Amino acid sequence: MDICWQDFEKVDLRVGQIIAVEAFPEARRPAFKLWLDFGEEIGQRKSSAQITDLYDATTLVGKKVMAVVNFPAKQIGPFMSECLVTGFYREDGSVVLAVPDQDIPVGARLG
Repeated sequence: MDICWQDFEKVDLRVGQIIAVEAFPEARRPAFKLWLDFGEEIGQRKSSAQITDLYDATTLVGKKVMAVVNFPAKQIGPFMSECLVTGFYREDGSVVLAVPDQDIPVGARLG
C-alpha cells in the first residue's frame, strides 16, 4: 500500500533515551517495561517492548532509540504504553532496536 508524503508527516518519530527498565512478567510474550525521556517538549513516556531476546535490562538504560510519540496510549495487560519503540524483526523473530548511529539530543525528530 502506498502512502502520500502528508501521511508520513503525521508520524512523530523522535529520539528517546531509556531511563528505566523493568521486567514485564504479565505480558503474553517476554517483554520489558521501558521509561524513556524525550526532552522538554515531549517529556517522559513509557512503553512495552518485546526485545528480551537480544537485550537485557542493565544494558538498555542510557540507550537512545527511535519511537513514535503520537499514537494514542494503549493498554497492554496492566501497563499503559504511551509510545511505540521501533525495531526490526530478524528471521528468528528477535527484534533489533532502531537507534541513531551518531550522538543526537533526546527529542530530535525524524525529518
